[in-house]
Amino acid sequence: MPQEHHWKKFFKPRKILETLGVKEGHIVDVGSGYGTFTIPAARRTKETVFAIEIDPEMIERLKAQARQKNLKNIKTLKRDVSRNGTGLKDNSVQHVLLFNILHGENPVGLLVEASRILNPNGTVAVIHWNYDPTTPRGPPMQIRPKPEQIIQWAKKAGLTLHKKYDLPPHHYGLVFKHRE
Repeated sequence: MPQEHHWKKFFKPRKILETLGVKEGHIVDVGSGYGTFTIPAARRTKETVFAIEIDPEMIERLKAQARQKNLKNIKTLKRDVSRNGTGLKDNSVQHVLLFNILHGENPVGLLVEASRILNPNGTVAVIHWNYDPTTPRGPPMQIRPKPEQIIQWAKKAGLTLHKKYDLPPHHYGLVFKHRE
């Protein structure tokens, strides 16, 4: 991860969450990192936002930010979701955020877990770096997923594409729901 001040330059988190339809209900941010999306998500709902992160330093930074901003609806969880899941109950959340994470190990497993915890009317929101070598950051091109690849992985996880978005300047967004 780049430094936080540099990282935040790549996103307009409130606009992205609005575009992807992330609003009321329990929200899960898998790989929450600096809280770039966790903090704005917590402002969009009165329910709990579960910030799941493997790095304890990132968790402590996010807890400090939440305290500073007086956000009491963020619950941090230190977990390796790829290996151990979220630890949340089936059908328990309205929105799952998988932002810039599906280039890692076991992307289908992450989508299966997202589908498992998602309530019947919920959404799985995905953003990822464009498949374009001119983007200033992001994973190497050889592991960077194209939208079509993520759509196929989601199908394997029992999800269907609801909407696709261009999120300039460097990202695309996909919103999935349970298969009908």
